[in-house]
Amino acid sequence: MRLGKISENVLKRSVLKKIKTHRTEVVSGAGIGKDCAILSHPEGVEVVLSTTPVTAPLADLSSYAIPMALNNVAAAGAEPVGVLLTVLLPEETQEAELAQLMERAEEICSLWQAEILGGHTEVIPVVREPVMTVTGVGLRDALQSDRLSGIGPGQDIVVSKWIGLEGTVRLARHYRKELSKRFPSRMIEDAAHYDRYLSVIPEAATAVKSGVCGMHDVSRGGIFAALWEMASGAGVGLNIDLKKLPVRQETIEICEYFTLNPYELLSGGCLIMAAPEGEKLVRDLAGADIPAVVVGRTTGGNDRVLYNGEEKRYLDMPKTDQIYHKF
Repeated sequence: MRLGKISENVLKRSVLKKIKTHRTEVVSGAGIGKDCAILSHPEGVEVVLSTTPVTAPLADLSSYAIPMALNNVAAAGAEPVGVLLTVLLPEETQEAELAQLMERAEEICSLWQAEILGGHTEVIPVVREPVMTVTGVGLRDALQSDRLSGIGPGQDIVVSKWIGLEGTVRLARHYRKELSKRFPSRMIEDAAHYDRYLSVIPEAATAVKSGVCGMHDVSRGGIFAALWEMASGAGVGLNIDLKKLPVRQETIEICEYFTLNPYELLSGGCLIMAAPEGEKLVRDLAGADIPAVVVGRTTGGNDRVLYNGEEKRYLDMPKTDQIYHKF
């Protein structure tokens, strides 16, 4: 496509035409000449916003970027309402690829009844890989602010699904041919489709109803980074049983092959929750068909301790995500 802002015709047929999901809260959404989205909400409801940039192959960009932004909103106890999309594309990008990206974006948004509220699409010569910045927008009861700021000592730490999911998807897709020479093709294909697990919206909604004290979605830096960030933000310590952190065998195999640490690997689709009764929360999540496990407890002080059998060590500050060693 030509350099600069995409033309009005391209915008109409390959972007706006793909938007199908609409919500009653949206007074004004995506459209020609509309530079702002306008939302209405009743008294006692707060607007929750979160933004994140993601770089990935064009065909996969929406699959990674949109869940990441909406997960942040859900982890704040909000119901996702929509997204604003800023898409920066290399010059060689074809209009058909943009249309495919928007179709996938709408498909993901429609799963959670989130509207594509607007954004910007431009072809820029300095961009070598596609970049999508997503601003997730959600609404929550103002009372949730206090309820979800209650992380303190003596609470259970619950982790949903599995760590390293998003990193596993990316590695399996990008290195599919190489990995299939070492592992069964079916295993790699299964791992390449873990993107179906990348949303934490269902577990966040269940956790709120179950009386969770706080949540933190796991993304860049993996489970170790997320545990540190949650503890640091709440001013608590941690005792975590390393062996209880849930991880799929496919993730272990792929990480061992590339000499990567699964505990520091991109983990979209995994949610950390602090609760006074962790086993109750696990049961509530199981009732919603969401696997989860109690992995430890919060403590007083600042020590963040990892136990591996008899071995004890301290959690380090977040490191660069392992995914950057392969991309």
